[in-house]
Amino acid sequence: MEDQLILQWRGRRLSKNIYSEYGSLLLAADTRLTEEMLESLADHRILLTEDDVGPEEDAYRQWVRDAAADMKSICERTRATEEIPIDDVYIRYIPKLRRILDRAGLISVLAELKEMDDYTYHHNVAVGVISTLIGKWLGYDEATLTALSLASTLHDIGKVKVPLSILNKPMALTPDEYELMKQHTVYGYELILKTLGPGRVADVALQHHEREDGSGYPFGLMGPDIDELSKIVAVADVFHAMTSRRIYKDAVPFHQVLEQIRDGSFGRFSPEVTTVFLRKMMDSLIGVEVTLSDGDLAIVVMVHPDDPVNPVVCRKGTFIDLSCRSDLHIAKLA
Repeated sequence: MEDQLILQWRGRRLSKNIYSEYGSLLLAADTRLTEEMLESLADHRILLTEDDVGPEEDAYRQWVRDAAADMKSICERTRATEEIPIDDVYIRYIPKLRRILDRAGLISVLAELKEMDDYTYHHNVAVGVISTLIGKWLGYDEATLTALSLASTLHDIGKVKVPLSILNKPMALTPDEYELMKQHTVYGYELILKTLGPGRVADVALQHHEREDGSGYPFGLMGPDIDELSKIVAVADVFHAMTSRRIYKDAVPFHQVLEQIRDGSFGRFSPEVTTVFLRKMMDSLIGVEVTLSDGDLAIVVMVHPDDPVNPVVCRKGTFIDLSCRSDLHIAKLA
């Protein structure tokens, strides 16, 4: 009977980190549980409950798809009426986003979003998930997290006023088209201002492409003048955009995305946000299977505090410290 209780979670993913009685991390959130892992936890006198384990795979997949479908409906109604259906955002979409956050791990969500075809809408879901997680990692209170969830959900709403021929163009934009695309920040600000009035949600729509060193748009603002929520959404936006495959470009290798975000903390992105994001993102990969740059599969087993981008992995029973290997990196999540 005890074995059945232990093994009932086999194949499910953890929804939170599991620590030993001494405070050591045993298994990271989003780890897919094996029989060996469950037996090891039992040896530590740890029996999991429903609160520790994420939903069945089919359940969270449906949650993500439902959220993306809601986002598509919200954008289409905004495009048709030039008014954001804010009640739908609050009543239908935000609760779905928070349920995903509470019960499905980040890596599971990103894997599911990667499989979806419509980039525009699943990008909004991904940015909402990642941004709100960063807010949690930074210790934000519930009111600020709610504002961040709403702001990250609506950060790209101004794209509804960009011609579909540009949004859906199956190749890189021309300079003139890119200038028009950049106006989505102003359009989004105006739409949110009309619906909610001035505040942080509108500011995020306007500022999420601004950069610490003044190199962003639309106004070239610098660090102190950019809202902290905008800085969070900027990192989430860039991470998901770069790791996503689109019609006109392949996804950037995972390690290159993290390295560019890390290097951006010396000028383009908030150092506080990027430090927390990189550390927590890589911690969430402990126990997760990844594809290395040579094509082999490996399991992430340890993250260096001073070099989270290059963890220790286990490949075919051999431990490899990627921080000591300039020729080997994490190419993508398996």
